[in-house]
Amino acid sequence: MPRPAFILRRQLPVWLIPSLWTLALGLWGLSRQRSVWRDEAATWQVAQRPVTDIWHMLGNIDVVHGLYYLLMHGLFACFGPGTTTLRLPSVLATAVAAACVTVIGHRLAGAWAGLAGGLAFGLLPAVQFYLQDGRSYALVMAGAGIATLLLVTLLQGRGRTACWAAYGSMVLTCALLNWLALLILPAHLATLVWTKAGRPTLTRWAAAATAAVAATLPLILFSRSQSSQVAWIAPLTWHMLIGPAVLLAIGSLGAWWDRPRAARLSVAAVGLPLLAVPQIGLVGLSLIQPLFLDRYVLFSMLGLALLIGAASGAAVRSIRPRFPRGASWLVPVMVVVAVAALLPKSLATRSPASRVDDVLSAAEEVRQLRRDGDAVLFVPAARRDTALVSPEDFAGLQDIALADSPVASGTLEGKEAGPDQIRTAMLAQRRILLVTDAHKVVRSVLAERDKVKTAVLNEHFTVVADERVRGRRVTVYERREDPRTRSRT
Repeated sequence: MPRPAFILRRQLPVWLIPSLWTLALGLWGLSRQRSVWRDEAATWQVAQRPVTDIWHMLGNIDVVHGLYYLLMHGLFACFGPGTTTLRLPSVLATAVAAACVTVIGHRLAGAWAGLAGGLAFGLLPAVQFYLQDGRSYALVMAGAGIATLLLVTLLQGRGRTACWAAYGSMVLTCALLNWLALLILPAHLATLVWTKAGRPTLTRWAAAATAAVAATLPLILFSRSQSSQVAWIAPLTWHMLIGPAVLLAIGSLGAWWDRPRAARLSVAAVGLPLLAVPQIGLVGLSLIQPLFLDRYVLFSMLGLALLIGAASGAAVRSIRPRFPRGASWLVPVMVVVAVAALLPKSLATRSPASRVDDVLSAAEEVRQLRRDGDAVLFVPAARRDTALVSPEDFAGLQDIALADSPVASGTLEGKEAGPDQIRTAMLAQRRILLVTDAHKVVRSVLAERDKVKTAVLNEHFTVVADERVRGRRVTVYERREDPRTRSRT
């Protein structure tokens, strides 16, 4: 029976195994029981608009996601809207990122380090969460992996001018998907300094990096005018730093395992800056404006996987002299143990409860509770995404607060009428369905029109049905009879 190392060397490219492994992890439970959460709902409804309407919307909101929306528009046009079309790009992108981790680890620390790093990458909890998410973060991660592989290729003397152009283009693509991806540049600069790259290499890197930043600068400046859309992000606190601190500790341990290697270009030189610098950079930016969300620097998980791979490869090398046969089975056994340990987390990530809410389940409740001629309200207005993603479930309902549709207004949720107009429209209804969050919405954060909605419902209507499902709440109100009318009768 051939040993695993023989199989790796002679029959399959090393990078193919982690790619297929990650692809299988991504396809496992891809629909999440046919659930779609609010961020994915934005992708779903915007991607179905004509390009001109998407462009119109980007002038008002979400310009940072413009390239991603246009990409998804093309995919929805070709394959139709659905959870598979929505999430498969993230699955494929993560498989590409896993291949990049494997190739880098293989080149710098051997086949077992590359294989272990690539397999570990798909198992990281943060990666598993966004592996099946209909947003751009996995695509940025894939681009960052390709850019890092190109940099390693150049530092190994394998690339030429065209490779530098490809590197700059890939960094630019990542930045256009999310301009915080530019935090990969200081990470790569740290690698160049660590490896004592020569002046010609530094000059070429600076030219590529400058071109990428310059091309992204208009997007950065314009997106600042839309900064209100991230106003909900909480200011940085000490407990937010616990997660990054743990990751850095694990990464430092992996770098320590990699220390015996004599080559200046090592996994530690590439992986540790890639893990640490974007995290530290995001913390620094969050001191200016709250922006600290792990998904904005998800690509830093590439560095963590590289360091885990380096530690695993070092462990294989250390036990091989004493247990030559057992050493070949160390990485497979470690993967099996990791899968078993992370199985509860993996199952939870693939359930609808893993996200803050589920738009489609709320739409299903509306379909069951509605009657033709009923009115519908949304508190806050952003919960209108329920109707935008599944309009057939709202057929026959009057959206009495809506003044301009999302497409016409160039927004995600549309523009609503003023408080007085909404109050008048509500008082003319017999039954109103309210779609809101399952948890109590803090009154201080509601718009004035939303406060009017809740006040009129409490004063003039009675609850006849109330359903909470997967983070959303659908309540049916019926108009109370006026006491004066009842006394006259």
